[in-house]
Amino acid sequence: EIFFDPQTHTARGVDMGVVINGLHRACVDAQTKLGVSALMIMCFLRHLSEEDAFDTLRQALPHRDKFIGVGLDSGEVGNPPEKFARVFAECRALGLRLVAHAGEEGPPAYVWTALDVLKVERVDHGVQSAKDPVLMARLAKDRIALTVCPLSNLKLCVFPTLAEHNIGALLDAGLAVTINSDDPAYFGGYMNENFLQTFAATGLTGQQAYQLARNSFEASFISDEAKRSYIAQLDACFATFS
Repeated sequence: EIFFDPQTHTARGVDMGVVINGLHRACVDAQTKLGVSALMIMCFLRHLSEEDAFDTLRQALPHRDKFIGVGLDSGEVGNPPEKFARVFAECRALGLRLVAHAGEEGPPAYVWTALDVLKVERVDHGVQSAKDPVLMARLAKDRIALTVCPLSNLKLCVFPTLAEHNIGALLDAGLAVTINSDDPAYFGGYMNENFLQTFAATGLTGQQAYQLARNSFEASFISDEAKRSYIAQLDACFATFS
């Protein structure tokens, strides 16, 4: 599942259709030529206005068949989730899947409002949730996935070092944590690098590697049938290392 920020391009005069169709064509090529499947999630830039987000949604709707959901990214502090409550309500009414960046640099309160106001199905980042035991209990109980991006967290000084990252504590608390890349070119690594560097720094176990991978399939927006297929393949692969 790939996030994209159309406002970055439309602000420079690039047509929305060019943005979405170009990315979609790349996804089709990846499937055809490499056997790699991808779904697209359109994100709103939270440092911009609600009006700009609504305009972006209107421009994107003619291409609705090419993206499965919407998200919220960019500078978190000072741009709380509720700023986009009406935008997300409209997206929910349209049947789009909902996610949002919350609780990376922003406080646990942003995670609460992402859940209760925006009604997101997943929380992107969410590492600051560890500061709120009640929130942690809710995330664990409801199996709300966190898409944690360790190298991004390091680059943005959320943690001084990877060794001090709280991903192990989040897993130990029973949260549905996954490892992701955020913006690979900017933060210095694709998903594999995030896995390798995080495990080298934190000493996470093989069983935790399995759980992280399984969580990623369970938290995805692919079909239940596809989830079962991928998890079966994961189980078979993991069994060879047991």
